[in-house]
Amino acid sequence: GGGPWKGGHGCGFLSTGTCGSGNEIIEGPKNVTALKGSEARFNCTILRGWKLIMWALKGTVVLSITPTEPIITNNRFTSASYEEGGNFISEMIIHDVQLNDTGQIKCSLQNSDRDGSAFLSVQVMGRLFIPEGSLVVMEDKPCNVTCRALGWTPLPRLSWEIGVPVSHSSYYSVLEPEDLQSAVSVLALTPQGNGTVTCVAEMKGLHVHESVTVNLTVVQPPLDSIDKPGTSLPAWAIALLAVSLSLLLIVIIVLVIMFCCCVSRREKEGNFFTNKDTSGTKLKSGNENYGYSSDEPRTTKTASLPAKSSESSVPEQRGSRQPHQGSDQHQLGPASRPQVSFNVASPKKVRNVTLV
Repeated sequence: GGGPWKGGHGCGFLSTGTCGSGNEIIEGPKNVTALKGSEARFNCTILRGWKLIMWALKGTVVLSITPTEPIITNNRFTSASYEEGGNFISEMIIHDVQLNDTGQIKCSLQNSDRDGSAFLSVQVMGRLFIPEGSLVVMEDKPCNVTCRALGWTPLPRLSWEIGVPVSHSSYYSVLEPEDLQSAVSVLALTPQGNGTVTCVAEMKGLHVHESVTVNLTVVQPPLDSIDKPGTSLPAWAIALLAVSLSLLLIVIIVLVIMFCCCVSRREKEGNFFTNKDTSGTKLKSGNENYGYSSDEPRTTKTASLPAKSSESSVPEQRGSRQPHQGSDQHQLGPASRPQVSFNVASPKKVRNVTLV
């Protein structure tokens, strides 16, 4: 509502109607919040019969109005007048409002101790910008976008409008340590596509705001970024790498097992052929000994192999045949049985076996 009314005559705070003589203020001016450089308007409703209206800013009269014309001492302060319901409305207009205009506004009448007052608040919209301008960032890589509000009074409320697909986003705002009329807002996001981000500054008490928009271009990370320290792989790449390593480990284990099996089999086959060759050599030596000419004296006694012994070494035979003594060499017929001769005179024993 209007400002307080001073004076007596039992009128107190007035809104409508009359009280006493014509020197009455029905409704005083209201508080105004104006943006620097704009206009500020204040209205004062007065009963008819007034002689002089005075407008003061911070205790100094800046505009006077008579029933015939206004008295203008500063072109930044002008007036307008209206009639409404038989009452007179005086309006003071402050042009190109400045920050130092902040203060009390008072409407008063000549020869009256009553006045109406209000307060003028001036806000300053400073600069709003994103220092980096348009950005080129890596896909799925965290990045920051900084917005600065410089020279604002009071400081605005900063917020962000995100026009890009993201997996995460957050922001915070702080005061500039070296300038109390400036603030910084930092947007942290992980972009997944192209788009725009907008920083919005909203004035407190006024339905006005300022905004700045930049483009955000997302590119694929370079192939060699995986080898650089401090870089991280996406989740799908880590999973694929883990599966590949597991499969590689399994293949290595299978190859080691197959190699061990092949080595074992070759060792067995080598032992088998070695034993076979040795047996064949022994058989071949036995086949060549069809006769034996002993270098020992004739006192060699030839004895038949006992029946029990012959059963274990040669096929069973009922009797033995003495070797022919009339010649130097023993001749055996095709039907001859295997015989064993022992050298009695020498401690060395020689056994000749003839296989048929």
